[in-house]
Amino acid sequence: MPALQGPSGPTAQAQAGTNKRALPSRTARHTWDWPSASCALTRRTERRTQGTPKQQKPPQTTFPRVPSPRRLPAPHMTAAGRAMAEAAEKESGYNEESTDESEEDESEEEPKLKYERLSNGVTEILQKDAASCMTVHEKFLALGTHYGKVYLLDVQGNITQKFDVSPVKINQISLDESGEHMGVCSEDGKVQVFGLYSAEEFHETFDCPIKIVAVHPHFVRSHFKQFVTGGKKLLLYERGWMNRWKPSVLHEGEGNIRNIKWRGHLIAWANNMGVKILDMISKQRITNVPRDDISLRPDMYPCSLCWKDNLTLIIGWGNSVKICSVKERHASEMRDLPNRYVEIVFQFDTEFYISGLAPLCDQLVILSYVKEILEKTEVECCARPRLDIVQPLPESCEEISSDALTVRGFQENECRDYHLEYSEGESLFYIISPRDVVVAKERDQDDHIDWLLEKKKYEEALMAAEISQKTIKKHKILDIGLAYINHLVEKGEYDLAARKCQKILGKNTELWEFEVYKFKEIGQLKAISRYLPRRDPVLKPLIYEMVLHEFLESDYEGFATLIKEWPGDLYNNTIIVQAVVDHLKKDPQNRTLLRTLAELYTYDQRYGRALEIYLTLRHKDVFQLIHKHNLFSSIKDKIVLLMDFDSEKAVDMLLDNEDKISYLHKLFKRDHHKGQRYHEKQISLYAEYDRPNLLPFLRDSTHCPLEKALEICQQRNFVEETVYLLSRMGNSRSALKMIMEELQDVDKAIEFAKEQDDGELWEDLILYSIDKPPFITGLLNNIGTHVDPILLIHRIKEGMEIPNLRDSLVKILQDYNLQILLREGCKKILVADSLSLLKKMHRTQMKGVLVDEENICESCLSPILPSDASKSFNVVVFHCRHMFHKECLPVSNTVSSVQFCNICSAKHRGPGSAILEMKK
Repeated sequence: MPALQGPSGPTAQAQAGTNKRALPSRTARHTWDWPSASCALTRRTERRTQGTPKQQKPPQTTFPRVPSPRRLPAPHMTAAGRAMAEAAEKESGYNEESTDESEEDESEEEPKLKYERLSNGVTEILQKDAASCMTVHEKFLALGTHYGKVYLLDVQGNITQKFDVSPVKINQISLDESGEHMGVCSEDGKVQVFGLYSAEEFHETFDCPIKIVAVHPHFVRSHFKQFVTGGKKLLLYERGWMNRWKPSVLHEGEGNIRNIKWRGHLIAWANNMGVKILDMISKQRITNVPRDDISLRPDMYPCSLCWKDNLTLIIGWGNSVKICSVKERHASEMRDLPNRYVEIVFQFDTEFYISGLAPLCDQLVILSYVKEILEKTEVECCARPRLDIVQPLPESCEEISSDALTVRGFQENECRDYHLEYSEGESLFYIISPRDVVVAKERDQDDHIDWLLEKKKYEEALMAAEISQKTIKKHKILDIGLAYINHLVEKGEYDLAARKCQKILGKNTELWEFEVYKFKEIGQLKAISRYLPRRDPVLKPLIYEMVLHEFLESDYEGFATLIKEWPGDLYNNTIIVQAVVDHLKKDPQNRTLLRTLAELYTYDQRYGRALEIYLTLRHKDVFQLIHKHNLFSSIKDKIVLLMDFDSEKAVDMLLDNEDKISYLHKLFKRDHHKGQRYHEKQISLYAEYDRPNLLPFLRDSTHCPLEKALEICQQRNFVEETVYLLSRMGNSRSALKMIMEELQDVDKAIEFAKEQDDGELWEDLILYSIDKPPFITGLLNNIGTHVDPILLIHRIKEGMEIPNLRDSLVKILQDYNLQILLREGCKKILVADSLSLLKKMHRTQMKGVLVDEENICESCLSPILPSDASKSFNVVVFHCRHMFHKECLPVSNTVSSVQFCNICSAKHRGPGSAILEMKK
């Protein structure tokens, strides 16, 4: 990015010119007005529809026309300007009633800010006077007027204090960070700096209007008693010895100074030529940022300055925005230059003229002055001011939101009449105009939900409320949910409305019953039937019976489905059975009703009647009924009937009673040992009719005769089965030979050799494969982890072409490396475990051992401690917890002084050395 030099360096204009970007207009434009001074701002096109939950909304009235401020004309308003404003006022009705409404109706973009007119005392002030400037502190507001008054206000707009400073317009009010000192300047050249809570005061009158004043941010401290004024000169006043104020000229000769912003040790000011920044530590001017459009009168289109932080300055002038960063210069670049320089990190142009700037996180809030041409008269007039949120980007910028504000008397305002002030840390923005003060703040989650409900986006509103249920104050999740259900019902989306009842109504039985009756009134009980709660909570039986009756009258299949899905204790079973019986009198052969009646009999524990109906219908649910309620005694004479319409289920059922019938394959699957006397017969049956199950049977059965099985498999040339039987009988070589010769499958041969893990088998496999290159490739790829590959490689004939030999050799090396890594890893684990166990043993052996009068000597069997405590004694305690008198231990014949427990050594449990020798 281009860097801005000091007074002697190049200007910012040439360096930053390539960064200008037109602002893309992708967002919807919102128009806001206020029905009354005390209520929140609402959008003009807001409409209420039936089904929307009741919300606290302002009355939807047309914005009241404010009387023309000709009674108190702004000082700059000319006769031509007043005539233009009157024409604009006559024509502006079309804007408020047509264009903006059409744009608003089409807009689906949610506003980022909400607006509220500052009322109470402000309303009283602006009825008789006009606002000229305002300064915001976190504790209070300070408002200056055209009649020379300064009012201190609370955040609600109530007047707390009033100062009569001058008979003419107040140009600027400045506060220090503590809010205890105020600086005021006026159009008649008066400058006052005084303490709000102390007797400190400074008065000075100049021979020209003073447009700006700024007190030191830390003015409250004794060594920072400084302030600057801006008229034709930039003057610094410092309080020195004996409390005398000493002025010094910081800059002059470039026209009137119209804006000053002081942050930390940096002062930025704007005059007719551009923007300068002064470093108060070095008293050096570190940059000059020329204004882009010199055709604009600086008094009509003043520069807006704003410090985002101690080193970032935002400049807005005309329709140009520059974001400048103050940086330290490297020592090697100093020479005659200031120790700081300025770099323009972002620069772009806006659509309209800028009246104010403020930071919002990494975004910008821009107050714009707008002019428009009336279609009917083609007269240029003042339009509503705009408040835009802009996101600077590396190569461009993006407009996040744009709101048009209907402030009082906007038709007669100029660019210089609007000001934008903000409260740091609270995201509050104050739009000041001569007749109005509007507060903009970021919308909270309640506002977001309001907007979603207004747009009938109930699903999103419900989700937002659930996510933020701990922070929202205005809305309740249940109210939003009920409004959502009503909305869906009005739209005719009955199934979706019913489905949402599960989530929204939860366990509230009263609401459930209310909604069911509502669905009944509109003839949509079927829609809600699938979603009625069946457990926790359970509704009144009448609710379920009402739904069942609805289906019984019009939908037998749906009725049957509900009876099958709903537990039988939800409704009065006797009432429903009687209703079904009544319908069967009209249609006795209806299979759906008969099947449903059988299920109802089952719920009522009348199993005999249910079984009778199932057998009549030949319905497969009969098996479930018989199993569940052990009704085998009732079907002894109906076995053939059951087998006729579902033999598989019939067999499965009868296998549970194998004393009646046995089905060999299913019996074997259930228990490999039952029916073992039939296993030899099963071999022939599998070989004849079901070969896929033969090999699994041979593997799982421990009772089949292997010789008979091998004979059958060899007769039928079943190779896989024969290989398995040969290996199971211990003839692995024959099995391997059969795989190689019959199947010609090297992979199976290798797999077989791996399973047997026999070196002779590997030798046979190598000998058979040595003249077959494809087999050699397979062996090379798989032999590395089982047999030394050198045995195979040495036997390969020189000159033989082997497919993929290089890849196979690489794999052998990789397998070898993997084995080495595994061994090293295992070694590390063993060492770590050994060390851990050694430490554990050491900790255990370091623990003390309790020795009291109950312990005895393992040698003489007398108490280990003497009965007379005054006598001396000598005791040896081993780690195995055996104890001896020192004199009872045998004398060691070894040179080592380590003693071992005789008892443990004799039992071969490992010698334990003495851990403690007690003497007294």
